[in-house]
Amino acid sequence: MLREELVKRSPLRILETSMHGGLGKGNVGVLASRKGVGKTACLVHISTDKLFQQKPVIHVSYSSRVDHIINWYEDIFKEIAKSLNLESTADIHDEIIKNRVIMNFNQEGAKTEQVLRSLEALIQFGKFAAETIIVDGYNFIQSSPDDLKKFKDFAAKIGLEVWFSASLKGDDPLFDDLGLPHELKRYLDSIDVLITLHSVENLVQLRLVKDHDYPAPAELRLGLDPGTLLIAEP
Repeated sequence: MLREELVKRSPLRILETSMHGGLGKGNVGVLASRKGVGKTACLVHISTDKLFQQKPVIHVSYSSRVDHIINWYEDIFKEIAKSLNLESTADIHDEIIKNRVIMNFNQEGAKTEQVLRSLEALIQFGKFAAETIIVDGYNFIQSSPDDLKKFKDFAAKIGLEVWFSASLKGDDPLFDDLGLPHELKRYLDSIDVLITLHSVENLVQLRLVKDHDYPAPAELRLGLDPGTLLIAEP
């Protein structure tokens, strides 16, 4: 299969349709669940889909190591290529890596302003025209709503979209009647799209609980395949 056909047939087109065209420039999206459910896999799949479309991505990691992030990208790429019989795999792999930059920060040592200055320097002075920023390992408990608003303002200023992962506390996080995690309610003014992940039997189910200013459906027709760790139709 050619790359163009792969992009067209990706289940992430369903995600974009469900979100009335996608996250969009100037907006912040959050994938939230308890630890170990599959947020990083989802983020990397979203990022890799952008790379297949030749759209540059900056992956910001707040974890202590970045080698596992690189491994995620390698594994997700291999699974996508294998599942859809992608042609010219090696050439495409080498090409998309050129459009990806991974940056590592310590949240305790690097203030949000410092991170955003580094991103702006790379985008504007380093001439890396990123359209998407992926942020994983970000600790919402250690941050404040003002920090997230700074990311949102930055997204609007530069003209890009930002995806975060949010790890909810405990094995049974609290949600309200609309499915919104209690831990993230104070951040909602800066969150345009919020998707929660839930383990249901042999599948991780994705639920769209905030979709810009639209009424959000109770759940998406998408889940995380436990075998491939790809976002897929059930």
